[in-house]
Amino acid sequence: MTISLTSPRPRMQDTSRRDLTAAWRHIDLVLVFSTLAVAVLGIVMVFSATKAKGAPGIADTTFLKRELVFMGVGAVLMTALALFDYQRVANWVWPIYGGALVLLVLVVSPAGQRVNGSQAWFGFGAFQMQPAEFAKIAVILALAAVMAGYKGDVDLRRLLVLLVLAGVPIGLILLQPDLGMVLIFVFVLMGMLLVGGIRVRYIVLLTLLGVAGVWGALNSNVLKDYQKERLTAFVQDRSNGASALETKNLSPDEAAQKGKATYNVDQSLNAIGAGGVSGQGYGEGKQTQLGFVPEQQTDFIFTAVAEELGFVGAATLLGLYALIMWRVWRAATLSRDLFGALLCVGVLSFLMFQVFENAGMTMQIMPVTGIPLPLMSYGGSSIITTFIAIGLVLNVGMRRFR
Repeated sequence: MTISLTSPRPRMQDTSRRDLTAAWRHIDLVLVFSTLAVAVLGIVMVFSATKAKGAPGIADTTFLKRELVFMGVGAVLMTALALFDYQRVANWVWPIYGGALVLLVLVVSPAGQRVNGSQAWFGFGAFQMQPAEFAKIAVILALAAVMAGYKGDVDLRRLLVLLVLAGVPIGLILLQPDLGMVLIFVFVLMGMLLVGGIRVRYIVLLTLLGVAGVWGALNSNVLKDYQKERLTAFVQDRSNGASALETKNLSPDEAAQKGKATYNVDQSLNAIGAGGVSGQGYGEGKQTQLGFVPEQQTDFIFTAVAEELGFVGAATLLGLYALIMWRVWRAATLSRDLFGALLCVGVLSFLMFQVFENAGMTMQIMPVTGIPLPLMSYGGSSIITTFIAIGLVLNVGMRRFR
C-alpha cells in the first residue's frame, strides 16, 4: 500500500502535542502551591501590619492593593516563563545582563531616587522599582551561561572572568550604597561556583577576600554611619546600649532622638516574644498594630507573623520556605544540563540567604541589612523577581526529560 505525499501527517502533529503535554505533566505542583501559600500569607500579614496607618477606625488598604498588584504581575510572569524552554532564555542572556547594568548605572545618576540614605530606586508615581533586584536574575543567567560553557572546569583565568561578571554589578550597587544587596550577590556567586566546578583553594581565597571586603566597607566612607551602626549593633554588648525593656514604650521618633541604634531589633524581639506559642491573634498584636516595629511591612514582616500567629505560624512559614528550597534543589539535581542546574542553584542561593538573614536579624543573630523576606515583605521589585526566579526553576524541572 502506498501513501500519498500530499496526505495529512497526523503522526508528527500528535508527537508535537505529546511533547507539549509532557512538559506540563512534569510541572512541580508542590513548588507552585508552596510558593503561592507564602505569597498569600504575605498579603495577609502586610495588610495586618499596615491597616492601622489610615484614619482612626478606618483600615488603610493602600499597601494591600499595591501588594495584590505586585503578586498578580509576579504570578503572570512566573507562568509565562514556565511556558518557554529555558534554553531559549539562554539566547537572551547578554541583552538581559547588559540591560541590568544600564539600569544600575542610571539609578545612581540624577534619574535615581534616594530613599532612606540609598539611591537605589526609580520612582514612578506611587510605585518604585529597584534595579538591583532584577540584576540578581541577570547575574544568575550570565554566570550559569558562562559556567555551563566551562563544563565544570573553572581554572584561575576562568574564575577571573566570573568574578568580573559578578563584580561589575556589585561595584555599581556599592555606589548606592546597599551592602545588604551586595551580600546577596556574593552568596549567589559562591553558591554557583561551588556547583560550577571551582577548586576548593579558590573558595578559601574568595572567602578571605570577602571577609576583608566587609571589614574594609565598615571602616571606610562607603557606608553611612547609621548603616554601619545597623550592621554592627547585633554584636555590640547590650550593656553599652539600650535594652529591650528601655525601648519598649518609646515610639520610633522618640527612639531616634535618643540615638538608640538597637531600637529596631529591640522592638522586634518584643514582638516575637509577645507571640508565644499560638500568637495574640490576627490583627491583635500590640507591637504590630501600634506601629512600634519600624518598617514592619518590609524588613520586619517576620515579626508580625511571630507576634500574631505565634511560634506555630512562624514555624509554618519557615517550613514552607524549606519546602520551596527543597523543590528548587530537586529541580537542580534532575536538570537535563548544567545550565539548568546552575540556574536553580543561583535561585536557591539567594532564597536561602535572604530567608536566613531576614529572619535572623529579627532575632538578633544576624545584622540588620534591609534584605526583604521573599514573597512576604512589601515591595514590588522583590516580589516580582522572586516569582520570575521560581518560574525559571519550574521551567528547568518541567523539561528535564527532553
